[in-house]
Amino acid sequence: MAKITLKNLSHSYLKTQSENSDWAVRNVNIDWNDGGAYALLGPSGCGKTTLLNIISGLINPTQGDILFDDKTITSLNPVERNIAQIFQFPVIYDTMTVYDNLAFPLRNRKVDEEEIKSKVQEIAKMLELSSTLNNRASGLTADGKQKISLGRGLVRSDVNAIMFDEPLTVIDPHLKWILRSKLKELHQKINRTMIYVTHDQTEALTFADQVVVMHEGQIVQTGSPVELFEKPKHTFVGYFIGSPGMNVLPCKIENGNVILNGKKIETHKNIKKNSFSKTEIGIRPEFISFNKEGIPVKVLSVSNTGRHKIIDTESESGKIKIVAKPNESIPSGSAFLNFKKDFTYAYGDNWIIE
Repeated sequence: MAKITLKNLSHSYLKTQSENSDWAVRNVNIDWNDGGAYALLGPSGCGKTTLLNIISGLINPTQGDILFDDKTITSLNPVERNIAQIFQFPVIYDTMTVYDNLAFPLRNRKVDEEEIKSKVQEIAKMLELSSTLNNRASGLTADGKQKISLGRGLVRSDVNAIMFDEPLTVIDPHLKWILRSKLKELHQKINRTMIYVTHDQTEALTFADQVVVMHEGQIVQTGSPVELFEKPKHTFVGYFIGSPGMNVLPCKIENGNVILNGKKIETHKNIKKNSFSKTEIGIRPEFISFNKEGIPVKVLSVSNTGRHKIIDTESESGKIKIVAKPNESIPSGSAFLNFKKDFTYAYGDNWIIE
């Protein structure tokens, strides 16, 4: 296992770069501690897989360095980096049995057959493959084949890191939940460095201790699931995490005060500067309540999900969503909203104003 460090890392698939959009990954600086469980989260095309392939050695970065345990390994090939990588679509040997597929990485490393047998049976039990060990892999369903792929990455105990590139895409929702829980359980047991790439916030937040959110090739925030939810450092994090996402509304900043619809709004911190071309206020629907006074809105609709109600309202500055308890009484027509101060943030050019 290894601590992984990325320094001033950028990569472009183009020969020349003149603007930010020319870079698939740009200005990445991050440390992943030995034995941690991490997720790379973001939409398609944000640079997640590119970054993963740079770490594993499948791509050489245009700029910057990769370090394992503070030693530069940027020029090393994938074999020398000793990484296990599980891809989005299953990569298996159809002509082999399930057992031989799982044993293959160990046999390549001349591991004793008794140890191979013990390891294969352990991983097969975890992935519910024990009953199919003697079957040829070609006869398995897509999710069965992906479980073999997962198992081949997990069976080795000598790797610096295990990296998952959206490995549960082809697996049905119920099994996804089981496998995520199993991966989390395995991580806690063997304490290997794991990096999990996904566009699914539920997968990221339930698997990882630290989530790295990417947007347009940049890392916009790294933190625990609670930190990302309660204090988004970038408006994209607010949009992308949460269901529904954070309300973001255009506002003015006058003499250090945030003004929304002509009313002063208290935020988590006082604003000391205003040199931004765009200023906004952000608050999650969970931290808004109806009040006798405050921001005037018109109630548009109420959706009851069973666990809570989602209320759509319209203000002068735009639509505002609210999450309320299922038994809470919701006003009809005109109403007023109160924002919880400690979770109300001002943003300048998309970044939180601290």
